[in-house]
Amino acid sequence: MELHECINFLLSKAQQAVYRLFREELAPFGVTPAQYGVLNCLWNKDQQTPKQISETLHLDGSTLTGVLDRMEQKGLVRRIPDPHDRRTVRIALTSKGQELKRPLEQAIVRANNKVLENLSEEEVRQIKRLLDRLSENPGRD
Repeated sequence: MELHECINFLLSKAQQAVYRLFREELAPFGVTPAQYGVLNCLWNKDQQTPKQISETLHLDGSTLTGVLDRMEQKGLVRRIPDPHDRRTVRIALTSKGQELKRPLEQAIVRANNKVLENLSEEEVRQIKRLLDRLSENPGRD
């Protein structure tokens, strides 16, 4: 099989291009795409456990730990003890993390629009549907 026909190559190539654009849009705010994902989780429901966040973002625990460490150093989140289980921590937004909600959401809309600008509305619906199907359970019955 030629490399340009391999679905893994094509998806990786597209993901790299999209990631680069999102990284550029978020850079002025000092936030990476992964950090935006964490902030988005917390804007929807504050004080989640790392496990809850990693499940939502499909990140392994060690990757998320590094992301959270850097976010805590930037003052975007803080770790707080779980009041019901002292073995567990929860991730809470700081005021700085909360204040970024509006500007980051605007940056993400701009990035999405740039990525999708050459596609018709039907193509956008189709690509989202197909990517969802591929991510559900590839290669398994």
